[in-house]
Amino acid sequence: QLQASGGGLVQAGGSLRLSCAASVRTFSAYAVGWFRQAPGKEREFVASINWSGSNTFYADSVKGRFTISRDNAKNTVYLQLNSVKPEDRALYYCAAGAGSIYYTGIKMYDYWGQGTLVTVSS
Repeated sequence: QLQASGGGLVQAGGSLRLSCAASVRTFSAYAVGWFRQAPGKEREFVASINWSGSNTFYADSVKGRFTISRDNAKNTVYLQLNSVKPEDRALYYCAAGAGSIYYTGIKMYDYWGQGTLVTVSS
């Protein structure tokens, strides 16, 4: 019900935009989060946005470099990655849930996309 896309190879310092398209009915009512998982590591929170797009929250590691936004008319949430670093290399997942955007755990989210891979060349 969630389809993440936009991943690919990016040079360190470059930019990439990820998209999360939803077929979930009433998608605009849900908070949406982006998570990532690097090889051998646990899935970690990246950013979240509330239902209207008026509030956002970021992990310290991406604050100032990544921007989350949404277009409810298109049922799509975006994650703009700027100033990409080698440590940003991971499989990126989007997820939708009904709770607070300030909760960074995965349990809040009911719907998950399949992930899109971001690879960084240095």
